[in-house]
Amino acid sequence: MDEPDLNQEQLELVSNLSSSELESIDAALLSNCSNQWRKVARVVGTTMMEDVHRIEGIPDLFYAQRIESLVEKGVLLFQGNLKSLRFSEVKLA
Repeated sequence: MDEPDLNQEQLELVSNLSSSELESIDAALLSNCSNQWRKVARVVGTTMMEDVHRIEGIPDLFYAQRIESLVEKGVLLFQGNLKSLRFSEVKLA
């Protein structure tokens, strides 16, 4: 089952993120990845709990979308369905 889309309020919050905030989110996500497969839900959840710069209102779904972006850039490898947090795994490329 795929995750739902961001709602209008979440889209507005996300659209206001600066490039440095996006880089910070990506770095935090990567710091919770390893050379072994990890569930995307685990990486996202751990990142959200640890991220001291976390912006209130940015949902886990957006963090999962950032993982998709990192996969597209070739920084992470994946297996499973990236549209579902619980049914996908990632590891460092």
